Amino acid sequence: MSVSAPSSASDREGPRRPVRAPASRPGAPRPSGTPAQAPHRPVELPPAHTALICVALPAFAISTEQGQLTGHGLEGFYRAGRRILARCQLRVAGREPVAVQARMLSADSARFMATLRLPTDGGPDPEIVIERIRSADGTERITLHSAAVRPLRLPVEVSLGTDLAEVGAVASGRAGPELPASVHDSGMRWSTATAHCVVTADPAPVDALASAGLLRWEVDLPPGASRSVELRVRPDGAGPIRAAGQGALRSVVAARAVGDDPRVRPLLDRAVEDLQALLLRDPEHPTDMYPAAGAPWRCGLAPAEALAAARMALPLGTRLAAGTLRTLARSQLMGSGPRSGMIPGPLRDAGPHLPPGCTGTEATLLFPALLAEARRWGLPGQEVEKLLPAAQKCLGWLRAAVGDGDFLPDAHPSGLARCESQAHAHRAALLGADLLDAYGLEGAVGLRQWAQRLRTTFREEFWVQDRAGGRPALARLRDGRLVPHLTGGAAHLLDTGLLGAGALAPGLLDKVQTEQLARLFGGPAMDSGWGLRSLGAKEAAYNPFGHRGGAVRVQETAIAITGLAEAGYEKEASSLLRGVLSAAESFGHRLPEMYAGEQRMEGSAPLPHPAACRPAATAAAAGVHVLTALAGIRPDAPAGTVTLRPLRGAPLGELGLTALSVAGEPFSVRVSRLGLAMVEEAADGLQLGV
Repeated sequence: MSVSAPSSASDREGPRRPVRAPASRPGAPRPSGTPAQAPHRPVELPPAHTALICVALPAFAISTEQGQLTGHGLEGFYRAGRRILARCQLRVAGREPVAVQARMLSADSARFMATLRLPTDGGPDPEIVIERIRSADGTERITLHSAAVRPLRLPVEVSLGTDLAEVGAVASGRAGPELPASVHDSGMRWSTATAHCVVTADPAPVDALASAGLLRWEVDLPPGASRSVELRVRPDGAGPIRAAGQGALRSVVAARAVGDDPRVRPLLDRAVEDLQALLLRDPEHPTDMYPAAGAPWRCGLAPAEALAAARMALPLGTRLAAGTLRTLARSQLMGSGPRSGMIPGPLRDAGPHLPPGCTGTEATLLFPALLAEARRWGLPGQEVEKLLPAAQKCLGWLRAAVGDGDFLPDAHPSGLARCESQAHAHRAALLGADLLDAYGLEGAVGLRQWAQRLRTTFREEFWVQDRAGGRPALARLRDGRLVPHLTGGAAHLLDTGLLGAGALAPGLLDKVQTEQLARLFGGPAMDSGWGLRSLGAKEAAYNPFGHRGGAVRVQETAIAITGLAEAGYEKEASSLLRGVLSAAESFGHRLPEMYAGEQRMEGSAPLPHPAACRPAATAAAAGVHVLTALAGIRPDAPAGTVTLRPLRGAPLGELGLTALSVAGEPFSVRVSRLGLAMVEEAADGLQLGV
């Protein structure tokens, strides 16, 4: 399920601007500082930053803090891309309760508290407390608690309605009017030619009025007593909704983080919950699971983001990586054309200075890198062997796309070479060569030779010189001109990848350039105090709410934190880490995919982005990534070793990580306040490497 216009509009990946007409092929980049023009103005999405989103895909429920579902905006219960109930409004004794609190209980449920003061009472104190527990699986439990000193008999009414609209129509404001209801069993039923929905109630209502979609009860409440009504929303003929990811991560739900900083435990807890809530099954191969990009806009497969999330979540085990790799291997393009071997993916807006980029390129390069690193974390050898042919095709596409050149160009005629693409390609070549060598396959030498040539050329021709020490270019044009803007995407230059025996692959930058990039990332133009900006605050077209033009993207921040730490720049890494932890606390430890890049001030909170997905797979996996990076876990399951390289400064004090997974077995590690790491639990025979 994805929120997009029909036909070719779905080829354009736009989580912030998904509803648009088909786009023409992107042309050459605009001159530096000139924003790229979108071919058509997108439809504005309704804001979702204050919504409580309960997720257990393929179902989710969106509510406001008032608790009532009014049918306005995005509110409602959804299943498989369709809003099955839009309105659920409660009245007690003819009055709407007063909302007092709303909060998430877990990734898939929320609790709404309200009070009611009866008109017969002359005092200011409410006598009735109403609790509503709403779950993504389509259930809502309404409980009335009485604090009155006398017995009460209260009429309770629930008004229901729906349009059975597709989520794309709801998002773009094209949902139709409410459908007429009919009384059905102990509830209501709605239907169209293609969809049907039933709401049933327990206990059954004493009265049902189809013309108003109204269910009514007479509730007797003795002093101090409680009474409940449970509503169940289902497509007609369907059974209870079972979350696709239910039990899928059962082996890692015990993963815990404890330590001096009280924020680490809820961050890891929410990360695991959100990842599980976002899991989907391949319909034709239900044992294979992969993460959806995020709710509410992108509840479907986004190849690049699924691979990135699975890679960052490897410390939780290799099952998610294996399912994602197998699912995407079946989508790989075959034949003999220039796209042969690619993992297809839609276009994605690249910000104000570049034309849209192809996420298929990123996915194709992430595929062999994830397979190689999953093998190090403990993916069984027979699983690796089954996926090797797809990885070889990805690497073959890379070599063909580069040809005799040094840089990996975009597919369109401009010949644009993006900085991020070079980083992904370099890592894919080195980790792919390592994988080929491990299985005695040809091609490793050529990949390493090209990676060496790319490093040499990149350091000379992709670096913008200036008096302050220079910076990596955002992109390089065919004629050699550089697009000079500094973006958060440069963090991928620090993400080199894991080789054997705890070693990291070499990076594209030399030591001096790496030091300069660390200095830039640690400066106020890039470090907002809440995380890394996606575009420097001093750059042309900077916008703190631009999702690639200045907003903080959690995935890039996490990559920057781990990359800086691995390169030895712990001061800069720690600053970004503390910023993102503070932001997570402000968001109830459920990180959105992005938030505004406004500079942090004393006593302030990060500004939410109104169109950000929350939960989002990459943001959830980023929580796992940064916490495990503090321990510097570098496994080599085939060699039976694990190396620990913790941050020496121990920026969060003592930290314990339990029930992670290395070599298919539980793995626990503790980092002391002195920055010393000790393994507390590991697979039999797993040795501590040097």
